[in-house]
Amino acid sequence: MSSFSRERLQEAAGPVSRETFDRLVAFEAMFQKWNRSINLVAQSTSGDVWQRHILDSAQLAGIEPDARHWVDIGSGGGFPGLVIAFLLGDRAGASIDLVESNRKKASFLQTVVGQFGLPARIVARRIEDSHVLVLKPEIITARALAPLSVLLDLSAPWLASGARALFHKGRDYRAEVQETVNRWTFDLVEHPSVTDASGVILELSNVRPV
Repeated sequence: MSSFSRERLQEAAGPVSRETFDRLVAFEAMFQKWNRSINLVAQSTSGDVWQRHILDSAQLAGIEPDARHWVDIGSGGGFPGLVIAFLLGDRAGASIDLVESNRKKASFLQTVVGQFGLPARIVARRIEDSHVLVLKPEIITARALAPLSVLLDLSAPWLASGARALFHKGRDYRAEVQETVNRWTFDLVEHPSVTDASGVILELSNVRPV
């Protein structure tokens, strides 16, 4: 089975239309072209963008199949934010805000959103300056951005309004969780990653300072 498999995508993300799958395949080719110019992701991970980045991002949609208002912080090259944006195209009324302060990366994100007509808005600001622009998201996402304690600090205003967080983490996630418990209380669900045997998606809800 080719790595570009709609079946594999649906195992990660839930139901995906043929049109959305085809658009993601086209996005992967576009991403590879841009990545050679502005280094959107590490070259060591660019050889299998579909598995390492697209499927890894898409699994968030499978965890939250009903959420309509998302925000992705530190969107970088678009993972998971752009992938979520493609998948939200199959959900009526859904949208995502992508927060990215780096101008070159924000330009890439805007180009993709415009070319594919995605239900997404680029917020080209620092995360700390974006809270007043992105109001009451249901889901906050971040991938390869910062330790969990820092992510909670950056997300605090949204978490206080009832948002839930879905954060990609690697094998050392337990240590990161332990480092937060003296400052934060939360409900935690650990979702095993569908693409990385040592990775997890941490789902945090009811997040409050201690």
